[in-house]
Amino acid sequence: MPLIELRCMPARWLVSCCALLLIGCADPAADATPQMRTHIASDTTKQASPEPPPIDPEVLMQAHCLGCHSQALIASQRGDEAFWLNTIRWMQRTQNLWPIPPEQESALVSYLAEIYAEEAWGRRPQLSPTLIHNPD
Repeated sequence: MPLIELRCMPARWLVSCCALLLIGCADPAADATPQMRTHIASDTTKQASPEPPPIDPEVLMQAHCLGCHSQALIASQRGDEAFWLNTIRWMQRTQNLWPIPPEQESALVSYLAEIYAEEAWGRRPQLSPTLIHNPD
């Protein structure tokens, strides 16, 4: 890719790519030579852990959502897990959103439903009269 195209890429796209690399979506053997692939494969079998570390849901949101949407757009939406899962499915079906691994998708949907829950929508409750300053 020419250098001029790199300068023209939107910053959000670049942040998403970096976040995807941080959560392990990149294949380390993709650009490796055959000798390096063998070494990578032997290293991964030696160091394989039974359970991968938990992924920070905020990093998932940055990787999968903020590449195309602003934080304000996401914050303006409210819903439960079914709403967020349906939204992801709609984007995958009609907007060319990439497949999200199931464990990441469930963590992302849970996070969005918790942080941007439907009951959290709206204005704050009215202040009680005792809290309002009275100049008299």
